[in-house]
Amino acid sequence: MQKWIQRLANLSAIGMFLILAMGALVTKADAGRGCGDEWPLCHGKFIPAHTISSFIEYSHRLVVGVVTMILVATFYLVFRYVKRRDAKFFITATVVMTLIQAAMGALAVVWPQSSLVLALHFGLSLLAFAFSLLLALVFTPWGQFVRTTQIHTSFKVIVWFTAIYSYVVVYLGAFVRHTVSSGGCSGWPLCNGEVIPELSGATGIVFTHRIAALLLFVCILFLYLQARRHYQKTDKLWFGSKWALILVSLQVISGAVVTWSLGNEVAYLFTGMIHAIIVACMFGFLCYLCVLTLYDRKA
Repeated sequence: MQKWIQRLANLSAIGMFLILAMGALVTKADAGRGCGDEWPLCHGKFIPAHTISSFIEYSHRLVVGVVTMILVATFYLVFRYVKRRDAKFFITATVVMTLIQAAMGALAVVWPQSSLVLALHFGLSLLAFAFSLLLALVFTPWGQFVRTTQIHTSFKVIVWFTAIYSYVVVYLGAFVRHTVSSGGCSGWPLCNGEVIPELSGATGIVFTHRIAALLLFVCILFLYLQARRHYQKTDKLWFGSKWALILVSLQVISGAVVTWSLGNEVAYLFTGMIHAIIVACMFGFLCYLCVLTLYDRKA
């Protein structure tokens, strides 16, 4: 039974990852209205017409449905056979976040939502993925969160601040997409050829996101330097901090590539999805570090 639970937990994490990536594609391809204003049907049919937008939107809905069934099975088995309280919390949080984002997605189809609300949809998907990833890790050696050495209080503060701040930056990025503001800054690293452009409209939104992303890079760099200073290379804190730094660096690069590909629709969709995937992985590592700080034990 333990093997089945582990397999389902892994499938749940993979499924949530797919939902997040496909959600980013729906937004980038402007396919959110690909099935009209109907849900769960698509233009009044279970199998919609073969248009690109309807295919993207309906595929996203289908994957959400399948993953939800996997989550329900995982939820039952975890509460029935797994004694670890953290595993029960992770699966519960995953199910709750998935249901909320599914409800928000349905409401966004039936009733138009503001960009502020639509951006939150991606944020909930990110949290659902992070919790499902933590659940999958519970059944691996990386899921032995309890430590034998003490974690510095200052390091805990840095970890939690960085994780929370990264969520804010991600939300800003989602807001950029949902307000269709990506073209507000042409070029990178300069914005419309200026170091500090006129902060109004789409330009102000994009530039705010760029500054926030730069500060996030500084935060994670500082986190890594502190981890390297206080912990050994074999320590999970050092490992997680290193990968968070690698991924935030890739995030910055991919963000630049997204800007450079604005004139090419196919390249823009592809690079936008890659950017969302990198962000999800980075946030996953930061959440893992947060969990490690909760299981601190004195030597």
